[in-house]
Amino acid sequence: MRECSAQSIFSAIPIAILLCCAVWASPAAAQVWPSKPVRLIVPFAPGGSADTLGRLVAQKLSESFKQTFVVENRSGAGGVIGSELAAKAPADGYTLLVSGVASHCIAPALSKEFPFDPLRDFTHIALFGGPPGVLVVHPGVAAKDLKEFVALLKAQPGKISYGSPGNGTQGHLLGEQLKQVAGIEMTHVPYKGAGPAVADMIAGHVSAGSTTLSTAATQIRAGKLRALAVSSSRRLVDFPDVPTYAELGYPELTATIWFSLSGPAGVPRDIVNRLNSEVRRILQQSDVRERLRLEGVEIGDLDPQAFSAYVAAELKRWAPVVRAAGARAD
Repeated sequence: MRECSAQSIFSAIPIAILLCCAVWASPAAAQVWPSKPVRLIVPFAPGGSADTLGRLVAQKLSESFKQTFVVENRSGAGGVIGSELAAKAPADGYTLLVSGVASHCIAPALSKEFPFDPLRDFTHIALFGGPPGVLVVHPGVAAKDLKEFVALLKAQPGKISYGSPGNGTQGHLLGEQLKQVAGIEMTHVPYKGAGPAVADMIAGHVSAGSTTLSTAATQIRAGKLRALAVSSSRRLVDFPDVPTYAELGYPELTATIWFSLSGPAGVPRDIVNRLNSEVRRILQQSDVRERLRLEGVEIGDLDPQAFSAYVAAELKRWAPVVRAAGARAD
C-alpha cells in the first residue's frame, strides 16, 4: 500500500510540473513577441502617403521592439490585393497591414463582390492619421476663393473639369460630394494616381483638382496651383491662408485620407495593446510630428476599441457617398 502510494505520488510530480509550466508558459510566450522579423504589408506603391507612414512607423517599431519590421509593398486594386493577403495570414502578430479609408471603407462600397469583410476579417490596431484633401485650381481660373469658384461653376454648368487620383478615390468622392452640397456641375476626370492629376492641373489640361494636400503642397507653395479649401478639421499651420470646407459652410466635407495599422482577425489582445501603445507613443515624438507636419498629416490617437469603432463609422459614412457618386471599381 505504501509502495503504491509512493509510486502514485512520484508519478504525479512530472504531471504537476507540466501543468505548472503550461500555466506559466502562456504569458511568457506572449511576452517574447516579436522573436522574429515582422512583415508589414503596404498595399500601395512606394512613394505615396501609405508607404511614407508605413516605413516611418516600421523603422520606429524596429527600434522599440529590437526586432526588424520589414515593409513589403503589395499594390493593386486600390489597396485590396495587399489587404486580402494580410487578412489570410496567420493571426500571430507577424503579419501586419497598413490599412486605410481607401482599402477598408471606400473600396468595399465600389463592388458588389468583395474578397474580405473590412471589419470581421481584421484586427484594427492603431490609427496613424493622414493628410486632408484639398481643392485646387489652376492660377488662370477666374476664382480667388471657393465662393467665387462655386459662382463660376453655376454660371457655366458642366463646362469646367476637375481631376482626381482616380475613380472611387477619396479625392473623387470629395469632389462629388462638393457638387451635391453646393448644387454645382463639373466634369470628373480620373487619373491613375495623384501625381499625374497634379501634373495635368499645372499644365492647364484640367482647371481644378480634388486630391491629397501632401501631393499638391509643393505646387501650392510655388504658386502653380491655388488652394481654395482643405478638408481638415482646422486650418493647417503651414497653410494658414487656406480655409477649411467647414468654415466655408460645408462641414460634410471634413475628412482625412487616413491610414492605420491592422492585422488578420484574431491577433492576441496583448500584442494589439502593445502595438497600439507603442504606435501612439511614436506618433507623439517631436521628430515624427515635424516630419508629418510637413506632409500635412493629422495625427491619430485612439485606443484599439475606439479605432475599431472609427473604422465602422467611416465605412458607414462613405458607402452612401459612393452610391450617390455612382462610382465603380475600375
